[in-house]
Parts: sequence; structure tokens; C-alpha cells
Amino acid sequence: MSKSQLVLRWKSWIAPKPVLPGVFRRKEGGWLVRGRAIDAKTGKMKEVRMTLMEGDARNAYDVLQEELRKIRTGERPIVPEKTRFDAYSASLLERKVATGEIASAKTRELWGLVLTKHLIPFFGAMFVDEIRRADIERWRTETGRKIQSGVYTPQYCNGWLRILRTIMNAATDEHELAKNPLNGVKPFDESTHVPFSEEQPNSLEPEEVPLFLAEMRRMYPQHYAMVVLGFVTGLRPSSLRPLRRKGPTPDLLLDQGVLLVRQSHTLGDEVMQTTKTRRRQRIALPSAVVEILRAHIESLPEGPMRDSDLLFPSETGGFRASSLLKKPFDAVAKAMGMKKHISPKAMRRTFQDLAREASVGDLVTRAVCGHQTEDMTRRYSTVRADEIRRGLSAVVDIAFRPSGVLGGVPTKGEAQSA
Repeated sequence: MSKSQLVLRWKSWIAPKPVLPGVFRRKEGGWLVRGRAIDAKTGKMKEVRMTLMEGDARNAYDVLQEELRKIRTGERPIVPEKTRFDAYSASLLERKVATGEIASAKTRELWGLVLTKHLIPFFGAMFVDEIRRADIERWRTETGRKIQSGVYTPQYCNGWLRILRTIMNAATDEHELAKNPLNGVKPFDESTHVPFSEEQPNSLEPEEVPLFLAEMRRMYPQHYAMVVLGFVTGLRPSSLRPLRRKGPTPDLLLDQGVLLVRQSHTLGDEVMQTTKTRRRQRIALPSAVVEILRAHIESLPEGPMRDSDLLFPSETGGFRASSLLKKPFDAVAKAMGMKKHISPKAMRRTFQDLAREASVGDLVTRAVCGHQTEDMTRRYSTVRADEIRRGLSAVVDIAFRPSGVLGGVPTKGEAQSA
């Protein structure tokens, strides 16, 4: 059939007339079947519309009649139209963006990258209701080989698996699948791939922080206030970049010494009207930090930077680039002779250690940095050797308190007399 002989109906190019009642030949082959019946459960009219790729017209007609019978008798819900993984995943992403479930431009970009590079090349042509556990395991095996060869880390690939699970969870519900093929599928083992090691913790020791800040002030004074705020609050750079110092809704209430954290900036000029954790924070700042921010504002040059509502504007008055602090952090660490790598994310990790060193309670620490659970706080913490030593020394003091003396190894005679 040529396209001129077809009509676009029910999102498919089909023959204008049915071969049998409710059975239409499709341009791509197979059949589109459609019919309606009164649902025994609700008394309302329900539609059956399905794409069948196999069998002849009579088989397609029989399938349609069977589905209509099940509606009339209330035996089971209608079977949704078959959808391939590539179309379904793109549709799901579009819906999640439209409903605000995905609000971050960075998350949209991540989904797009994972779908186009890692999921659609494998699952794209499959119907979502035909994906089986064996298909998941084949994909998992192929991905595991890439991890073993060092191309990707298990943490990175587990991100793909989480997106795949989200898609199949939705497909299981919407297509009323008997079983989710991802049930029981384990994440990739991350135990042998440590993102923050003893040698590379991506955090500063408490005694290194004042030296680092002093060097940052000397080498990059334009970034000093932002880095100070990052270290003393543990806020993400994406939460620091959109902070406003003036305008209709300022986030820095300088006279009150209060910082309102309620936005997140990820890409371009787009700002998410909430934080990454969906929590809004009100942080009472120490007077020393308030004075540093006040001096920073007074030092902004005339023109776009001073005219901007932003607390940390770029030279054009807009948002600073997400990579802006990378070069200053590398340069300062090199100037200090550090062998460990320090990135802007070190501000958030170091804050946890500074708060612990200052005996700040966990509840207050999480209220400032925005962590929702103790587990997340522990994940971002680096327990240092001197902390362990102090803790064990306290244990030793208690253990030997009765005698008051910590002796050496007992002699053979002492042991026998005991």
C-alpha cells in the first residue's frame, strides 16, 4: 500500500477500510485492531486498541473479540497497545518533565545521555511488555565487561540501572505486566571501586582549611567569599551560584545575618525553584561570615556585576559556570604542595569534618548542609586518624580505670599467678 492509500488514524497509518470488522491492515505490516464494549465492572464503554504483528486477519479478529469478551464479563482489564522501549522511555521522560518530577536541567540532560548512549541501543527496538529477565541480564553482563575493562565505574553504571528501573517500574504499572523483569536484579558491586580513598579523600584536614582559604584569598580574591561560604555551610556549588543579594526575593538577608537556600542552578540560565533534596533551608550565619560577604558585595565592580541581583555574579552579571572553581582549586592545592586532589566538592565533604571537630550536633549539621539522613552525612564524612586515636584513648582510660595504670604485657610468672 502506498501512503496515498492510507489514512492516519489512532496514531498509525492504516488502510481506510477494515479487512474484517475492527481489523485494519498497517503500513508497517501486521494489524491494528479496535473495538468497544461495555465494561461489566463500571457500566461504561471501554476501548480495545492493539497492534498485532503476527497472524492473519482472522487471527487478529479473534484476538479482538476475545478482548471484548473479557471486558463484557469483567474478566480482566484491556491490554494496552504495544509500545517499543525507545518510544516509551522518551514519552516517560517528557511526562516526568511536564509534571515536575524531573525539575533539574542537569537531570534532564543525564536522562537523555543515558537513554541515547546506554539503554536505547540495547532495549530500544523491544516492546516494553516483552522485555524479560534474560534481556536485563544480557545487558548487565555487557555493562559489567565495560566496568571490568575500566571504561566505566560501577557507581556510574548503577546510575543507568536506576533509570532503567524507573522506566520498567512505570511500564509494569501502566501496561499491567504480570512481573517486573528487574525484580531481584542486583546493582553492580561498588565495594572494590572506592570513590574516596585514604590517599584521595577529596577533603581537607581541619588544620589545612585556614591555609587553603588564605591562599585562595591571595590568588583568587574574586572567589574567596564563595569558597568561604561553601566550607562553612557545606552547600553545593549549584546552591551557591543562584543566591540573590537583592531584588524582589533576596536570599541573603544581610542585616539579619540569614541565608535562604531555596534554588538550584545546573545548566545555562535555568534555575530550579527548589534544592536538589527538595528542602528549603534558613541558615543563620556567623557574624564573621556576614562581614566577609558584605566586603565581597562592596568590592563588586561597577557595571553588570554590581547591577546583578546575584550574590556571586559572573563578569556579565549572569550565573557563574559550573566549572568556574575547578581551576582555582587545582592551582591553590598545587601552590600548597598538596599531593591529594581537591575539587570544589571538597567544600561539602570538609564541612562534615569541621562540624564534627567543632562538636556540632548531627541535627544542626544536617539542617545546614541539607542532608536528609545520617547515612548521607556519614557518606560525606572522612574520619581522621587523630579522631580515632582520641576515641580509642578514651576507651583505654575507661578500660584501665580501676588500676589507674596501663601496664605492659604480663610476665610468665604474673600470668601463672593470675
